[in-house]
Amino acid sequence: MKLYPANAETQLEFDKVKTLLAAHCKTSYAKHKAEKLRIHTRKDFIDLELKQTHEFKLLTEQALHFPDEQPLNIANDIKLLGIPGSMLATEQLVSIRRLALAAENIFRWFDKEKRLAFPALEKIIAELYYEKNIIAFINEILDEQGNVKDNASQALQKIRENLYRKRNEQRRAFERAVAKLSKNGYTADISESFSNGRRVVAVFSEYKRQVKGVYHGESDSRRTAFIEPEETIELNNEVYSLENDERKEILRILRELTAKLSVYAPLLKTYHDVLGLFDFIRAKAKLAFDMNAHHPNVVDKALLELKEAYHPLLFLYNKSNNKHTIPVSVKFNDDNRILVISGPNAGGKTVTMKTVGLNQMMLQSGLLVPVHPDSTMGIFKQLLIHIGDTQSIEFELSTYSSHLLHMKYFIENANGKTLFFIDELGGGSDPNLGGAFAEVILEELARKHSIGIVTTHYLNLKVMAGKTKGIFNGAMAFDEKHLQPLYQLQIGKPGSSYTFAIAERIGLPKNLINRARNLADDEQFLLDKLLNSTEQGLQKINKEKEQLQKLLRENDRLKKEMETVLNKEKHRQEVELLKQKNKISEERIAYLKDTERKLRQMILEWRKSDKKEEVIKQINAILFPKNEKIVTGKMAKKIRSQYEESEGEISIGNKVMLRKNHQVGEVKEIRGKRAIVQIGLLPMNVEISDLVAVKQKNATE
Repeated sequence: MKLYPANAETQLEFDKVKTLLAAHCKTSYAKHKAEKLRIHTRKDFIDLELKQTHEFKLLTEQALHFPDEQPLNIANDIKLLGIPGSMLATEQLVSIRRLALAAENIFRWFDKEKRLAFPALEKIIAELYYEKNIIAFINEILDEQGNVKDNASQALQKIRENLYRKRNEQRRAFERAVAKLSKNGYTADISESFSNGRRVVAVFSEYKRQVKGVYHGESDSRRTAFIEPEETIELNNEVYSLENDERKEILRILRELTAKLSVYAPLLKTYHDVLGLFDFIRAKAKLAFDMNAHHPNVVDKALLELKEAYHPLLFLYNKSNNKHTIPVSVKFNDDNRILVISGPNAGGKTVTMKTVGLNQMMLQSGLLVPVHPDSTMGIFKQLLIHIGDTQSIEFELSTYSSHLLHMKYFIENANGKTLFFIDELGGGSDPNLGGAFAEVILEELARKHSIGIVTTHYLNLKVMAGKTKGIFNGAMAFDEKHLQPLYQLQIGKPGSSYTFAIAERIGLPKNLINRARNLADDEQFLLDKLLNSTEQGLQKINKEKEQLQKLLRENDRLKKEMETVLNKEKHRQEVELLKQKNKISEERIAYLKDTERKLRQMILEWRKSDKKEEVIKQINAILFPKNEKIVTGKMAKKIRSQYEESEGEISIGNKVMLRKNHQVGEVKEIRGKRAIVQIGLLPMNVEISDLVAVKQKNATE
């Protein structure tokens, strides 16, 4: 992306974002990428980096382990490995092995399932392969602690066997010599030490001529002399020679191993870069967590539709101080390309511009941005900024001259892929003349289809925005009652500068304020007052709208709760009905089984008995029990004592009696020739012809 002026990144505080990102990086590779963060203009680059960061953020949210090893800053070791004839030390080879193991863990992590779940991250290693010989070659030579193994070569194994044997002989001979000298009282408190790698005995200086051996020097106090006993001189020479042979053989082995690994230097450099790249992506995801950033929709067009966009640095500052940050929502398209923001000073106009500009720079550099995920952000080829006092002493330019010089660059270079920000357009000159120039500049930028934000106090620009296609008004809300800015952007209307209200807020004498009101142009004052009242009215409407929305949400919640209660009650009634039906069915089945058993028994009796008429009477008693008739008669008698038949048609709500069993219920519904009658808890579907309308005898006529 082309930036103007040269310090545009600093003006929008993008350099601070890069510093925060670098602080999350572990490797020097990632830190370098953070410090040199590029702002892309190709959608495929932007999409890939955004998706990679988004996938790593999801990975962290899902608490999935990723093989994120300790930082490996060994670029110089890998470079040395690629130089012919070079040799890596054991510590460097251990670092190479760690690098290869880290790469192996990453390749193993991307199994078939994770390749499908995280395609953008998998793309980093899609064209690479894992070379197992690197670790195999190093493991042949070095153990886990990084020491050269005894069996690294036959010569080394033989040298170390001889060295082990000679050291044991040396130790025994030295111990005998020390014991002999101690017995004679020659040794000091510290009986043995080392000098130039050779084992020596510490004797009192007055006895040094009585001890045979090689004199190695005295202590600082000159009370102790260090002598290599005569008995160990030859053994020490042999041990020293073997240790020298061991060093030479180890160097030869390491040089040979380095030569074998040198062919993999380019691959190891790629592994190193891959680990650094994953560290960089992890840092971007961590920064996204800090800023509550998301992945918006990205389109390859010059447009912006920001929903609940936060200024990243302001959000972090307020977050650390437990303060609320007010977001910005604004939409730019072909019909609305240039936003003219007016309103009081210190009301948030410049912060709004910086919020849009900084989020756009972050997006095009592959960083997730603190906006609602439903936001849509386009891609711009250049970003032009003019914020603050640009007076130039070097070129002897006044504030307004410098301002016009910048505007000249804007007009000459702006196009349909330009995003621009101008703070106080036309400021620094006569309000009428400066306002006229500002209007011309704004028209030219609109004609070139550029997208941008302009802040102003000029009345003519507010009027122009209300009637010019492509330019629209916005205002920073102000609480006139408490004389405080609300830092909320309101789209669609111009804002007042609240000149007199702010004067009252800072405590200027009222007589001065009133004199200023009298001196002000009447029409200007009335218009500003009208803007004040309009804005306050709009704020009141917005508050009432929010309250209404809150009540509607509460109503929806209560409605859902009521539906849940009704569904539960309906379910309970259905369960109760099924219980009643099941109970009746069970009793009926038991009765029929008992009747069947009795009838079978009676048939057997009828076959055996000579008194067949008696048996037939018993069968008749089973089929037509008298107690049922008695119960039915008793119920009918009871019902007649409480109810009497009434005239008129049967309708919903009437009391009715069933003709067959004399039960009384209430009509709940009529369906043609049938009716639903509620009898106790049980609704019954019966023919209307089987019903008789009744009323209680003691009921009032």
